Amino acid sequence: MTISERLDKMDYGPAPEDASDALAWLVDQGDEFGHFIDGAFTTPTDDFQSKNPATGEVLANLSQATQADVDAAVTAARKAQGKWAKLGGAGRARYLYAIARLIQKHSRLFAVLETLDNGKPIRESRDIDIPQVQRYFYYHAGLAQLMDDEMPDREALGVCGQIIPWNFPLLMLSWKVAPALAMGNTVVLKPAEYTSLTALLFADICRQAGLPKGVVNIVTGDGTVGEMIVNSDVDKIAFTGSTSVGRRIREATAGSGKALTLELGGKSPYIVFDDADLDSAVEGLVDAIWFNQGQVCCAGSRLLVQESIAERFYTKLRARMDGLRMGNPQDKCIDVGAIVDPVQLAEITKLVGENTEGQMHQATCDMPEGGCFYPPTLITGLSPSAKLMQEEIFGPVLCAMTFRTPAEAVQLANNTRYGLAATLWTENVNLALDIAPQLVAGVVWVNATNLFDASAPFGGVRESGFGREGGWEGLAAYTKPKAKRKALAKIEAFTGSDANTDPIDRTAKLYIGGKQARPDGGYSKGIYSRQGAKLGDISLANRKDIRNAVEAAQGAKGWSKTTGHLRAQILYYMAENLSARADEFAARINAMTGKRNGKAEVDGALNALFTYAAWADKWDGSARGVPIRGIALAMNEPVGTIGALCADESPLLGLTHAMGASMALGNRCVLVASEPFPLAATDFIQILETSDVPAGVVNILTGSHTDLAPHLAAHNDLDALWSFSSSDVSKVIEAKSTGNLKRTWVNNAQLSDLKPRNYLSAACETKTIWVPYGE
Repeated sequence: MTISERLDKMDYGPAPEDASDALAWLVDQGDEFGHFIDGAFTTPTDDFQSKNPATGEVLANLSQATQADVDAAVTAARKAQGKWAKLGGAGRARYLYAIARLIQKHSRLFAVLETLDNGKPIRESRDIDIPQVQRYFYYHAGLAQLMDDEMPDREALGVCGQIIPWNFPLLMLSWKVAPALAMGNTVVLKPAEYTSLTALLFADICRQAGLPKGVVNIVTGDGTVGEMIVNSDVDKIAFTGSTSVGRRIREATAGSGKALTLELGGKSPYIVFDDADLDSAVEGLVDAIWFNQGQVCCAGSRLLVQESIAERFYTKLRARMDGLRMGNPQDKCIDVGAIVDPVQLAEITKLVGENTEGQMHQATCDMPEGGCFYPPTLITGLSPSAKLMQEEIFGPVLCAMTFRTPAEAVQLANNTRYGLAATLWTENVNLALDIAPQLVAGVVWVNATNLFDASAPFGGVRESGFGREGGWEGLAAYTKPKAKRKALAKIEAFTGSDANTDPIDRTAKLYIGGKQARPDGGYSKGIYSRQGAKLGDISLANRKDIRNAVEAAQGAKGWSKTTGHLRAQILYYMAENLSARADEFAARINAMTGKRNGKAEVDGALNALFTYAAWADKWDGSARGVPIRGIALAMNEPVGTIGALCADESPLLGLTHAMGASMALGNRCVLVASEPFPLAATDFIQILETSDVPAGVVNILTGSHTDLAPHLAAHNDLDALWSFSSSDVSKVIEAKSTGNLKRTWVNNAQLSDLKPRNYLSAACETKTIWVPYGE
């Protein structure tokens, strides 16, 4: 027998990690925990148990937070926030460094406790999760140090409510807590009911680091505690979890003025082209779907294989599956651990059991007796519409189908309501860099999978949520402009006589798809000067006009593929044409508003167009210094189709800011003109018609903001909706945007902030493309 044959037949011996220190720590706490509020643990109430999913053993008794507990935590956080912010970035950095060092010092304790509580293999906790946690606190300590110099016009939001899931308990905590503290916020965090222990150990670390009381507060319990936090007096909610819960949070926070970031579900494609290194792609796939038992929001759970290599790839994959080792997660030789809880195990079993399509292969590895285990599973031959191809299973189940051409691969990959991550494998760098931008996902891995770093933004699009975690982009969700904004009262249109001095009708039409269009409803409205003289009539748009405008914008997707240079030229051309008619527009604004600032507003509009033209080919991404042999490219991409209710108080300037930012970055837009002073927008239609603006890129509607806002918010083909209206529509926009979880930017009855950078930030999404290199 050769040495190779002997090695092939050798069994892995057990290599269990010693859990005695972690269990001793639990014993030292009395195997029971209260909440961590205002720098101290409360008296435990022993309301529910935390169990080891691999054995069913009870690890500790935990407390279910009451409303009084949540209120106490929020009060403590509010009391501490002012002093914590005034400490300055450099002062906060010292505490974050101390926390990072203490986590590093106690890394094995954290890793073992995480595996006991969650069921993931110790190799993953020890080698992936905990090092990433350390990295997050070190990185954000650096950002805190730099904040005062690099972000002089930004400040903390205040108190942040944070709700994290059970799949990466400590890592998700670090993703939320580190940036919040770095920017001067305080937090009230709720860990998942199943996996609270490492969060409570982290609370103990905060005490050891000398963190001021009330800066970090942790309350435990089920989903009702999360609801209490969402409805409490906090300034921001950060949630990671299911899309269904994310929708409910969006509705609950609508109109409250609370900042919100959602990192939700995914159904990520894993694309293998025929020129890929198949053995490497198989190994990557093992990490993509069976890492953490598939309980990963960005798991590569949809396998798309080029038809010519499909059977060869499936054969290799099945052989690799059969070699996976399941068992005690504390064993360092184990590949696949336990599902987090019997409830989740039952859900996985149910979804797979109900499937009637394709061919199923389950790994032939030994299944442990007892505990929450589910074998690695591959189901091939599924149709694109199959439930398993569309629904997030959140378990070790891989669903597969084939494709023939790169174009078909992109089509199938994007055939989902989610958009969190994607993976592609090819040895052709031209193909990789062609496909990656076409994938609708917040993160794309090339010839790799599940790469994360604190410097590289992570987050989704579509129903995978909004906002980014990590990098400079992640800080936007934890800061706000220092400038105080003024309250905005409803601006009413002037009334007057319908007597026309001109017998020729001059009712302004809508502008849809590059053409002037009569309103579907056939209604119009008079616009009057302060003195009551009639200035003209405007069309009243309805939901069908919105439908037509959105369809026109959807038909202009080619605009997103144009170069920044081309977009800049058109914006410059628009500015030239507006400049030629500056006096006319100034007079119109003065007549409508009854003021004498028309010239200043036209000058501002010209400056805005020139500014967005200047940024069109300069608002670019950057390469991030990630700790791998490769690069992570943080690329700015257009959001898609943006709707906007333009500012009432500045009819031309508000229009040009919303339109200019949208166009500059390659978006298409549906703009609803200032409600009381719409004629500046309808006059601007002539500027669009003479400036080479492609049909459908800009669409202009006129009418009631209150009537149109709900229909715009509910339209699933709008990717974002902004409101600068003086009408009170912020709440209805946020509440009705849950259908496709569109991005919303509303003014909450405050005066519009006309800073171009804010508009440009709202008009783009960051896609992180990871490209490892080397042999």
